[in-house]
Amino acid sequence: MDRLEAAKVFVTIVERGSMIGAAEVLDMSRSMVTRYLSEMEEWSGARLLHRSTRRLSLTSAGEQVLDYCQRLLELAQEVPAVSHAQSAQPRGLLRISCSQFMAHLILPTVVRPYLAQYPQASVNFHVSSQTVDLVAERIDMAIRITNELDPSLIARRLGECESVVCAAPRYLASHSPIIQPEDLTRHNCLTYSYFGDVMWRFTQINHLVTHPDGKSAGQQFNIPVKGNLSANDSMVVLNATLAGEGIAMQPVWAVKSYLNSGELVPLLRDFKPQSLGVYGVYQSRKHMQPTLRVMMDMLVAYFASSR
Repeated sequence: MDRLEAAKVFVTIVERGSMIGAAEVLDMSRSMVTRYLSEMEEWSGARLLHRSTRRLSLTSAGEQVLDYCQRLLELAQEVPAVSHAQSAQPRGLLRISCSQFMAHLILPTVVRPYLAQYPQASVNFHVSSQTVDLVAERIDMAIRITNELDPSLIARRLGECESVVCAAPRYLASHSPIIQPEDLTRHNCLTYSYFGDVMWRFTQINHLVTHPDGKSAGQQFNIPVKGNLSANDSMVVLNATLAGEGIAMQPVWAVKSYLNSGELVPLLRDFKPQSLGVYGVYQSRKHMQPTLRVMMDMLVAYFASSR
């Protein structure tokens, strides 16, 4: 736990009289403020606030802890400031939470030049398909791929994740053709369970294609799919697809080399799968460390150049 930050949050809650007010002043999500308060109470070993629907008030222990926190913050302000030139350069550890395929396929391309350019910086990957608690895990940035980002989170859009529906030639040779999106309902579709959705969404992009329902370019298709394998790790789904076990919707960057080599075949090329946003989620916009700011800038540049 960042005790200095927790002290700052606690003092701000008391000054503002509410956690919502503290969240606004500190430019944090309310859940993050609540987490810091809980960590502060755990650290002090006592309940610090009386909470009712109308107001917050300090407990006797809270009054003592408030005094300590105010003194702690005053001491922190007395620490000599590092020069602007030094603070502008990334230095120290940056902890990034991401999925396995992001850690293998995307981040190394950005992290290598980052570390080469800033020799006093270091990076640690927290590889997981699960949503992590940034404070509890001491994560500086979590990379999330979604179109349904919680609005209470503080995040920066880094880029876009384009997808492609594909299968191995071995699977296609022994199954019926796939011409229209509806044809997928008759096939074994391998899914990424982390998204919690078995609906694949498409937009028709070729106006010359005649659809049985008379739909034309720009029309939307929501196709319920099912199969005998799903996983919360896209690498598992990718390997099963390469083995000829079924059809998958995969990020273009994850399968590009396999499409070029012919190990996988793109399907439904007249229909564009729904793209997803790539976000960097972090704790606070204020006092952003150069390590985090520079890394996000480099990721934005990477995704822009890879379009």
